[in-house]
Amino acid sequence: MDRIYDLAIIGGGVNGCGIARDAAGRGNSVFLCEMNDLASGTSSWSTKLVHGGLRYLEYYEFRLVREALIEREILWQVAPHIIRPLRFVLPHHAGLRPAWLLRLGLFLYDHIGGRHLLPPTRSVDLAHDVVGHPLIAGRYVKGFEYSDCFVDDARLVALNARDAADRGAEIRTRTRAVEIRQVDGIWQVTTESAMVRQRTTIRARVLVNAGGPWVEDVLNSGAGVNARAKVRLVQGSHIVVRRLYEHDRAYMFQNADGRIVFVIPYQDDFTLIGTTDRDYHGDPSKVKATAEEFQYLCNSVSEYLAKPVKPEDVVWTYAGVRPLYDDGASEAKAATRDYVFELDTPGGAPLLSIYGGKITTYRRLAEEALERLSPYLRSAKAREGWTGKSPLPGGDLDVSALPALTAELQRSYPFLTQEHASRLAHAYGTRAIKLLGGAKSLADLGQSFGATLTAAEVNYLMAFEWAVTAEDIVWRRSKLGLRMSPDEIAALDGWIAANGAPHESPLLEAGGRL
Repeated sequence: MDRIYDLAIIGGGVNGCGIARDAAGRGNSVFLCEMNDLASGTSSWSTKLVHGGLRYLEYYEFRLVREALIEREILWQVAPHIIRPLRFVLPHHAGLRPAWLLRLGLFLYDHIGGRHLLPPTRSVDLAHDVVGHPLIAGRYVKGFEYSDCFVDDARLVALNARDAADRGAEIRTRTRAVEIRQVDGIWQVTTESAMVRQRTTIRARVLVNAGGPWVEDVLNSGAGVNARAKVRLVQGSHIVVRRLYEHDRAYMFQNADGRIVFVIPYQDDFTLIGTTDRDYHGDPSKVKATAEEFQYLCNSVSEYLAKPVKPEDVVWTYAGVRPLYDDGASEAKAATRDYVFELDTPGGAPLLSIYGGKITTYRRLAEEALERLSPYLRSAKAREGWTGKSPLPGGDLDVSALPALTAELQRSYPFLTQEHASRLAHAYGTRAIKLLGGAKSLADLGQSFGATLTAAEVNYLMAFEWAVTAEDIVWRRSKLGLRMSPDEIAALDGWIAANGAPHESPLLEAGGRL
């Protein structure tokens, strides 16, 4: 226990991994522990959007919306393999928000966030435009089409962790912080590995509590802090159905209750629908979508679509808990999505706790966290702002280069189908070539588990992206679980068990640099 880290982080979601990446890139020694898998909490259960948050304008969250709009294009440019532009159609619903208000909101949306690459808003005639075809005929005639981006949220987290590790950070998953205390002005964090049931204590000058829904639990682990801020847990549930229409645009539908629901093309053959907003009480790890939420989402979109969506159409569902800052809002939908820091120095050593935040603003949150901690860090200012310029692993390509990369993979590895090559390009970007290596045939990639998943990819994810189970691979590092049968997933778990636990891999122990 001789080493003293500059920074220890508890929580392997997007905020924790984003801070780890930025801090390591500035030259700080970083330790991060996550009690489960990376992104296994809130960060993998989002609506998969990098967006400004059009509806937040109604709550006068202008600073948050402007920051998020600026971040849209920054994130797209540093991770163009996992982030892509998406055009949204917003139909005008007579009796709800008036057309002039929608037009004003979209004007602000286009102009307050420094949009440079994404196309602007346009008006659409829903009676004649192709985007009006899935809607109930004659009911919606006027609409607007605007830009935001789609993101593979769990891969965003994994790639931030990977880049942090490549820059020297120590990332430990399935490692719970069981006790935190101060000794002589230094934090001592005692962790327990779920893999080997072994306890280890590390020391750090600065501690970041990025526990998400468990932020208050971390503080109760011996930190000696009486937190002033409180977390408000809000449940958001989503459903996935078979593809509802042929074109590539998403929809934002207004509801009579003032909420909105997104309908988004998903994984080529599916449509993602969400989300709900309801206060949640209980263990965040036990959250599940309810039958009432299923029905709410189905009813909401069926108000617009010519072909109604029914609960029996659902092929997959997921639910998560957003750890929002409790600002006293009466309704969950009105609670702020902005992030709040609480910096405490019990005994002199700093502890920064994070409340709230959005996927879209995680990078700026990390920068601001390190700005707050700069008096306590040796390398807080060095390379400030670098994360907005340096690509995430695999993202060293132009924003329009994914088709060219797919074609290059097929030329170099002619045994790959177009579907397989495209999936690898979108998941791994330029690092797909490292995954495929010198393979001359599909057989060289090892056992096939279904849905184009091979042993070579599984080994890569275990060695370099901290995957341990089939669930990590088919529901977080990918969404292949939508295409694989329960038997295929079980066979994958069996193969992982038979071929050695990933924590035994020397590549993972050494940080697995690429």
